[in-house]
Amino acid sequence: MLRVSESVTIADWELTESFVRASGPGGQNVNKVATAVELRFEAARSPHLAPAVKARLKRLAGSRWTKEGAILIQVDTHRSQARNREEARERLAALIAKALVAPKKRVPTRPTLGSKRRRLEAKTRRGAVKRLRGTVEEE
Repeated sequence: MLRVSESVTIADWELTESFVRASGPGGQNVNKVATAVELRFEAARSPHLAPAVKARLKRLAGSRWTKEGAILIQVDTHRSQARNREEARERLAALIAKALVAPKKRVPTRPTLGSKRRRLEAKTRRGAVKRLRGTVEEE
């Protein structure tokens, strides 16, 4: 069981781990032991997440979201399988925690009278500078 927050926990049946050989550091060990972990979370079928959270999660996951509605997280940064497994679960928990936070609704505001006046005065000054750049008439 993966605990994301006080209210959200992910059941073990929703998570699938597979281990593959990793590239990177490890010497001869890298050729013999499957240390990289591929964590698959069935997000679309998860009963623990609200539809709005699933939509935000899909947007945040990006290319890690599969056509079946699962999230794939691949970790091969560490030399040990246990540490990679731990990091994959941490990354998934962080991703879900980020999706749980609803974005603040934007409150539209209007520009103040002073800011409108300042903008128009700046435009007038800029126009005057450009007008003075023109050709000089001979008298």
